[in-house]
Amino acid sequence: MMSFLIWCILLVLCWPLALIAIILYPFIWLILLPFRLLGFAVDLSFSFIRNLVMLPFTLVGRRI
Repeated sequence: MMSFLIWCILLVLCWPLALIAIILYPFIWLILLPFRLLGFAVDLSFSFIRNLVMLPFTLVGRRI
């Protein structure tokens, strides 16, 4: 919602820049999509390694 409000203000102040931004936004989103997927995969792998390391402590904690 906030980005839409900023875009409306930009449209009032400088409409050519706002139109260029609204046209280029999908292309920039498509270019950045692989980096988001890579970040998601790296986050999952670090989470898996952390849980694998912490598994013995979790198992001991459940017995007590």
